[in-house]
Amino acid sequence: MRGGYGQFCPIAMAAEILCARWTPLLIREFLCGSTRFNDLRRGLPRMSPTLLSTRLKELEAAGVIHSVTGAKGVREYNLTKAGEELRTLVMGIGVWGQRWVESGLSLDNLDPELLIWDMHRGLNIDPLPKKRICLQFVFDNLPTAKQNYWLLADPETGVEACYADPGHDVDLYAVSNLRTMTAIWMGVDTVQKAVADSRLVLTGTREIASLMQEWLGLSPFAHEERMAD
Repeated sequence: MRGGYGQFCPIAMAAEILCARWTPLLIREFLCGSTRFNDLRRGLPRMSPTLLSTRLKELEAAGVIHSVTGAKGVREYNLTKAGEELRTLVMGIGVWGQRWVESGLSLDNLDPELLIWDMHRGLNIDPLPKKRICLQFVFDNLPTAKQNYWLLADPETGVEACYADPGHDVDLYAVSNLRTMTAIWMGVDTVQKAVADSRLVLTGTREIASLMQEWLGLSPFAHEERMAD
């Protein structure tokens, strides 16, 4: 491989495939269930479409993913057996980062659209009323055009992330700054503490508000014990 390490060591050979910029995060997206180009872009909003296409071709050539074109002409990408074996490695990196990287450093990298996308993937609909629920998140420290986001939770169709008003009656408004909600999602803060400190204001159905910590889609690493802070 041009530009490689030039070593026969398996670590070096694997690093030539896996350590290119954005590649570990792209594999994270596959492990989280994304299979289509647009969904991969939502999980990697700062990665250019051109670079994403390049990395997909590289991973397919390396046998990490394979692609198929569905009946509607939409190309989907899935991990191969080799790609699935990366789960322990990639998620292990996340565990290490949660435990040993200062939360303040992580919370300097805030992105409302990515947060809503991640929350929608982990949201637990079981504690919610058995009907369509509309949840509105308002990040009051952002410019007006970037403040409002919605999650629609439906027991029949699942959870949808919305970046424009879906036009439904809102069952719960959650108002906070972006840092507070990101910290809750990461597991370094809690709904109860943020509400008690008036950093999070919940307005709407009392039952839904009281169960927010249960249904909120937390980071898969949220329950890891932190060692760095």
